[in-house]
Amino acid sequence: MAHVLPSGGGKALINVDDTALLLLDHQAGLFQTVKDITVAELRANVVALARIATLLKVPVITTASVPDGPNGPLMPEIAEFAPHAVFVPRQGEVNAWDNEAYVNAVRETGKKTLIMAGVWTGVCVMFPALDAKAAGFNVYAVMDASGDPTEFVSRTTLARFTQAGIVPTSTNVVICELHRTWRRPEAAEIAEIYTVATPNYRAVMESYQNAKRVGSSDKQQAA
Repeated sequence: MAHVLPSGGGKALINVDDTALLLLDHQAGLFQTVKDITVAELRANVVALARIATLLKVPVITTASVPDGPNGPLMPEIAEFAPHAVFVPRQGEVNAWDNEAYVNAVRETGKKTLIMAGVWTGVCVMFPALDAKAAGFNVYAVMDASGDPTEFVSRTTLARFTQAGIVPTSTNVVICELHRTWRRPEAAEIAEIYTVATPNYRAVMESYQNAKRVGSSDKQQAA
């Protein structure tokens, strides 16, 4: 069933009903090489993406680069928070788009907008993102749910994304674009997901809840 979205603007934003989330090579060994973001932040942002995708019924496809080798296994949180995720094994291909089963899995979702994140950003995300863009997909790269070995590599990756027409974005922005309106029945659960990607939002929620309690108490005393 299509989600109810506000009328008017927003046609330039991500359409939740035409989107798939591709999580590429978030592996324990590769995490040890990431230097442009803390691994704790990276993992938290991947969890937030997995949770919002699950809540809003966005297809999730995962894959891993030689998981039985030094790159290591996928972070287990993905399976925990996106149990509907489809894992596509590869046969050693660095570029997931070189794997026919992977491309078929993406096409079988029927979605034309792909949100991608992975490790390394400049390889595991970049290569399939370029190929998917060339194949006619709208592609977004979630920079803070991905990681590179140095900040220099991250900057050159970002430049190449923009030159190729791939849209760089962040976890919080993806959540907002998929969310779109607080009139959703899942609004309370979405607010909780925001606190994963943006921990300080927890303080905003707590301040608001406390102010409501104080206001209610003052009214009762006045009565």
